[in-house]
Amino acid sequence: MSDVVLGHDQLGRTIRRLAHEIVENNRGTEGLVLAGMLTRGYPIARRIAEAIREFEGVDVPVGSVDIALYRDDYQQRETPPRVRPSQMPASLDGATVVLVDDVLFTGRSVRAALDALLDYGRPARVRLAVIVDRGHRELPIRPDFIGKNIPTSANQLVEVRLTEVDGDEGVYLMEPGERHD
Repeated sequence: MSDVVLGHDQLGRTIRRLAHEIVENNRGTEGLVLAGMLTRGYPIARRIAEAIREFEGVDVPVGSVDIALYRDDYQQRETPPRVRPSQMPASLDGATVVLVDDVLFTGRSVRAALDALLDYGRPARVRLAVIVDRGHRELPIRPDFIGKNIPTSANQLVEVRLTEVDGDEGVYLMEPGERHD
């Protein structure tokens, strides 16, 4: 049976807190761009932008990043990856880009996303925001903005579910082979 780590309301509060931290760290919204990793990072980035709009009255540009062709295991996969278009609102030259993802685990997806971002320009800086940092890094990557640290064993699963993608909301910790119902 899966454990609920964050329920619907807690997830919403976490996203609003991340939005405040991002604006504070950037000293405002000037030059800020949010880039959500597909699949769940993008709707999270849009929610962060909506929260910023609510408390700052500013529309922060939001883009999406598909990492399928940038993964370091691309050649080893038996089936070709599902490639979706990345979309950036403008060039990233000189911008502060906040890369947004749902769960940070090994760091390999973030490494791939960094490569993908460079196709859209040379940001002044890139920050990383995640809903969950579960540890077990294989690369020297750490998030700048963390919704929740969840200590896990390497074989446990952390699942972030979003209404836009999954039809329900929450963050769940599961054992191998377990499914959230």
